[in-house]
Amino acid sequence: MKPVDYRTTPSNGGGSSAIWGQANVLEGLRPGGGVHYYFSDFNEGVGGWEVTQATAGTMTADNTGATLQALVDCGSTTATQGANCQLGLQVKPVKGTKICFEARVKVEDSATGPELFVGLAELDTSIVASSAVSTANHVGFSSITDNNVLLFNAEKATAGSTEASTTLVESTFVNLGFVIDGTDSVTQYVNGVETGSGFTSANIPIVALAPSLVCQSGGTTDPILHVDWIGCYQSIKQL
Repeated sequence: MKPVDYRTTPSNGGGSSAIWGQANVLEGLRPGGGVHYYFSDFNEGVGGWEVTQATAGTMTADNTGATLQALVDCGSTTATQGANCQLGLQVKPVKGTKICFEARVKVEDSATGPELFVGLAELDTSIVASSAVSTANHVGFSSITDNNVLLFNAEKATAGSTEASTTLVESTFVNLGFVIDGTDSVTQYVNGVETGSGFTSANIPIVALAPSLVCQSGGTTDPILHVDWIGCYQSIKQL
């Protein structure tokens, strides 16, 4: 855990109080308590992430800009080729606990849009395959229509549901996050603003999920997903 006290809201690059106000990181200090908590602004590189190529693709730390970021680069202009990245930390929706997730991201070279996933998914080396989110258990944001339109998806053992979300703007950062409340509801947030909460237990996975990032080409262009930071939390006191 590392404090990040120089950025406090989405408007200045920080996290969303609507999400992180529901996370009690100090629960891990209570006798009998504990938390799963991960936060990275990639100042220490991209260690801990497992990267699988769909023919091409990389995940690297980049310090050439104003802030150090992770770059998920599909490395190809061929449709469906790119990088599938997952973190070793896993969380699991369970009644009586909350899971908080948020990432600050932007896309570059996205004229034809990336095939994208940002969120939590079961361990899978091909979260996006054949231009579709193909993994059977996940909660997150995806774009597979080559037009930068994001949807918010939740799927439990192949029983999926989708909500509208937002549209990515070239070279513009956006905060994408959500809170999973037990196994009963999921609320999505874009730049700290609640933008949907229509999922039910029928679509909320009950298996272990890992923070996941996918950037693949939709064809024609070679999109790059910039990740300024990413965080995930779950209390484990009742697991």
